[in-house]
Amino acid sequence: MIRILLVDSSRLICGIFKAALDHESDLQVVDCATTIEQAIERIHACDVVLVSTALPNDGAYEFVQAARKANPQVKILVVGMAEPKSAVIRHIEAGAAGYVYRDDSVDNLLNHIRAACRDEALPAPDLAAALMARLAEWATSPKKAQSGSIETAGLTRRERAVLHLMEQQLSNREIANRLVIEVCTVKNHVHNILTKLDVSSRRDLIGHSPSGN
Repeated sequence: MIRILLVDSSRLICGIFKAALDHESDLQVVDCATTIEQAIERIHACDVVLVSTALPNDGAYEFVQAARKANPQVKILVVGMAEPKSAVIRHIEAGAAGYVYRDDSVDNLLNHIRAACRDEALPAPDLAAALMARLAEWATSPKKAQSGSIETAGLTRRERAVLHLMEQQLSNREIANRLVIEVCTVKNHVHNILTKLDVSSRRDLIGHSPSGN
């Protein structure tokens, strides 16, 4: 029996996923968490976690990082929209076993869950190509690969959320609208990020960050 923990800020969405998964004889939804803190508390009672990118403040990425430390054996599947490949790969680099698009079929979701438990991956063809290119980049840049996991260690959760959106080349106003904060607050975060990562401009930052291309 594969025990599954659902992590989504909406209990309604959790209920929809649970209804779909409970029909499978080899799957059991053991709980639903609506916050990162709740999920970490329950992570030892499951084999697979389905975590939604709808969690606020880049919560899915934060959860993947925290979960890998709390229970390295658990398999984490991120469920989200069709984001830029760099955003998807970022979750994989953090330790996710896979990324499932919200518009995928239930059958595809089930295949991902079972494959994750077999230590297999089922990336979409375009994502698989991007992952191979990423691996090739890291193989030729060992220094970057070794330091990538600590380059953003000094950033706060909010700063990492801003950094994630900066990597998508969003403007300060677009970031403010996405995070529902003031533009001046975004500017302060950007200044702090540039200072902490020791880069002089946003252009330099994209190449400097672990998920930049």
